[in-house]
Amino acid sequence: MKHSKTLYLFVLPGLFMYLLFFVYPTLNGLVLSFTDWEGISSHWNWVGFDNYKRMLFNDDIFQTALTNNLKFMLVVVIFQTSISLIFAILLLKNSKSNVFFRALYFFPTIISSISVAFIWAFVFNPNVGVLNLLLGKAGLEALAQNWLGDPKLAIYSIAFVKVWAHAGQMMVIFVAGLQSIPEELYEAVYLDGATNWQAFKNVTWPMIAPAATIVVAYTTIQSFKAFDLIFAMTGGGPIYSTEILSTYIYHTAFQGSEFGYAAAQSMGFMVIIALITMGQFKLLKGRSS
Repeated sequence: MKHSKTLYLFVLPGLFMYLLFFVYPTLNGLVLSFTDWEGISSHWNWVGFDNYKRMLFNDDIFQTALTNNLKFMLVVVIFQTSISLIFAILLLKNSKSNVFFRALYFFPTIISSISVAFIWAFVFNPNVGVLNLLLGKAGLEALAQNWLGDPKLAIYSIAFVKVWAHAGQMMVIFVAGLQSIPEELYEAVYLDGATNWQAFKNVTWPMIAPAATIVVAYTTIQSFKAFDLIFAMTGGGPIYSTEILSTYIYHTAFQGSEFGYAAAQSMGFMVIIALITMGQFKLLKGRSS
């Protein structure tokens, strides 16, 4: 029993870090969300649920940011999950060429988001950008766009960059899930006359459902936290067309000096991510059972 109590001491450093850097800031943010603190003075006034009422009913920019975030999330989750799964299936075998391409597709993940943002901001530049230049060389000048300057295209252009940067990372998770499937299962379904699609539907997908759940949940959370990528590429513009919740919270706090209101937005942000993620877990669990 004494030995067992000693083992709990190894938990204390991690528990202390968790309490200090997650629980305390969260509780402190919750308290501040009921105040009008502007971020500088040591005094503030209690405003009750006024910040939450303003966020839900009287803030058009918050509604725009939420809508943009949902569009961004849907595009990234659908395409990143699909592309990473396709790559994983194509590069499943551990041949030298497949290992090379896995490393190649994974490489953008290790580049900082700011570097990725600057690279693709140059690629999308309407005047000297590589993308429009290549379209012109190919005789497709009509397809050239102001990719980050057009309010209708900007959010989807950034979503493409997000998929490009992280599809390889999610591919690795799918490869691990696919390689854990016993070959005997495929042999059994093919002996029963199953097609490749039927084998995928009845064997592959149910077996990689845990990996898919991780990929979808992680991608969703990262889509809501794509602050650095969007802030570096557009800053939330043009005309709030790429403003998402994380960038709007930053603008509210550090440019608008409304830290109390920003704290309320952060609480709402956390609840939205939790609800969406739990819904995805429930949906994927139901599909795999």
